[in-house]
Amino acid sequence: QGQIAEAGGDSVQTGGSLRLSCAHSGNPDSRVCMAWFRQAPGKEREGVAVIDTDGHTNYATSVKGRFTISRDKANNILYLQMNSLSPEDTAMYYCAVSRPMGSVRTPPTKASEYTGWGQGTQVTVSS
Repeated sequence: QGQIAEAGGDSVQTGGSLRLSCAHSGNPDSRVCMAWFRQAPGKEREGVAVIDTDGHTNYATSVKGRFTISRDKANNILYLQMNSLSPEDTAMYYCAVSRPMGSVRTPPTKASEYTGWGQGTQVTVSS
């Protein structure tokens, strides 16, 4: 599966922005989906944004219009641009890689579809 390492988490105030990145050491030609999940204390892990090998994306309703997922396939890096952050976005953010799926019109947001996980990066938004 390769190593997965997130970066970019920080503490920001409401309305601020952050850009998360995720480096994946696996085969860049593997047709996997890559995703960002998040988990707040006492809550289940939630799929935030996912992208397939052809750039099809899928977002959680709570982040649509504020978060943008992108993927540098050549360098196997995943990004999450987060704007208009609110305290409800406070969580540990995890990068995940799926099994090979090819082009998927609606990439999956279920954690069970993803087989490789990073250690997470903390995002804290204060009011």
